[in-house]
Amino acid sequence: MKEILQYLFDHQTLSKAQAKSILLEISKDIFNEIEVTSFVTVFLMRSITLAELEGFTEALQQLAPQINLGTDDLVDIVGTGGDGKNTFNISTLASLVVAGTGQKVAKHGNYAASTISGASNVLETLGYRFKETEAELKSDLEKGNFCYLHAPIFHTSLKSIAPMRKNIGLKTFFNLLGPLINPAKPRYTMIGVANLEIARIYQYLLQKKNADFLLVNALDGYDEISLTSDTKIMDKNGEKIYSAEELQFRNIDPETIFGGNSIEEAAEIFKTILEGKGTYEQNAVVLANAAMALKNTEKYGNYENCLMMAKESFMEGKALNCLNVLID
Repeated sequence: MKEILQYLFDHQTLSKAQAKSILLEISKDIFNEIEVTSFVTVFLMRSITLAELEGFTEALQQLAPQINLGTDDLVDIVGTGGDGKNTFNISTLASLVVAGTGQKVAKHGNYAASTISGASNVLETLGYRFKETEAELKSDLEKGNFCYLHAPIFHTSLKSIAPMRKNIGLKTFFNLLGPLINPAKPRYTMIGVANLEIARIYQYLLQKKNADFLLVNALDGYDEISLTSDTKIMDKNGEKIYSAEELQFRNIDPETIFGGNSIEEAAEIFKTILEGKGTYEQNAVVLANAAMALKNTEKYGNYENCLMMAKESFMEGKALNCLNVLID
């Protein structure tokens, strides 16, 4: 590790092979916490390169178990996190709204590392039991069109790194890997990215893989459609900037989508919205994200039609039911 650190401190970058190799070695716990923290810190001081992201991704994909849910006609809505905005769990709520339309969702998520509450924190607090086997995940998909892959269960090689990430308290390159290493390998992935430079790297990588992806970058730094500003949407066909009005909503203030000061508060906000008791602003951001995820599948027509489907799922309690049937 000493040689790699010196190499990086000299402002060099890793090749794809080097990046893959070093992360595989980190997974074996052969380096101490100080060495690993130093390595991770390098990428807090500069942007990750495409080759590095590819190498890190391949390493984790190699280490993770292969999950076969019987179909790849699955959606995942996920953000890189760490945007510093502390919103409520928009992508998880949007995922349930999508599931309520009948489109199956395999969401990959984790506990919060650099924010107050991640998807795993909220779902666990609400009584959802993380599933460990392929059979359990399939069962959830059949019952609620939704299954949740809690990252530590399927990426056990990174277990020792979790405390270090929490101690750093900042967004690390592991945030960038999460959206790319869903073991269920969903065909349709909507990724929220707070940084446009990183969005470009994702775009190049996903285009190389010929993936059905959609990247979301709110121009004021949110890693989701926030409706607090215009949003850049990038997919395999190009990119476009959408205003809130073009998404059929009005602009909202940032404080209206605040996520709370504790996991318990975040879970209560989540539950309130899912039960149809949320504010206009809370409902709007969930629906906009769900509709865009549906549009990305190219199965349900234009955005307006997808929004209508999302509203029906949400307002008729179908999204709520998708979670309720999965809580033991």
